[in-house]
Amino acid sequence: MSVVFIDGSMLIQFINDTVLFDKSMEEHFKMFDHDGKGELSRDKLQKRFGKFSPGEYDLQSRDEIKKLHDIVFEKFDVDRNGVIDRKEFRELMKEIMLAKARGIGNFSVPIIVQEDSFLMRAVKHSEKMEKS
Repeated sequence: MSVVFIDGSMLIQFINDTVLFDKSMEEHFKMFDHDGKGELSRDKLQKRFGKFSPGEYDLQSRDEIKKLHDIVFEKFDVDRNGVIDRKEFRELMKEIMLAKARGIGNFSVPIIVQEDSFLMRAVKHSEKMEKS
């Protein structure tokens, strides 16, 4: 884990770099899709969802976690087949990142991130863009 400074525009730039964002999304999808079927069931999400926000997820009750999954599937399981596919997962990750960008706004805030997280990839993308 690292402490980094991040702002909303940094996240927006990362999302707008569709090649890098899609590559990152695919890598995260594979972390959840441990059997390689190309879909995420509620069970897979329940076992792995804490990777989105480690610590916070552990503090939630089973009912809260179930409600979270209900919301995720209601909003992002567009074809209503009971699983989240790659396209739906991409939209989920994009929405999460946009929500974080809106929440942070233009303020540079310190945040603790995991090395393999979407947020860290956004930071590295921003650093790379500044050097160019």
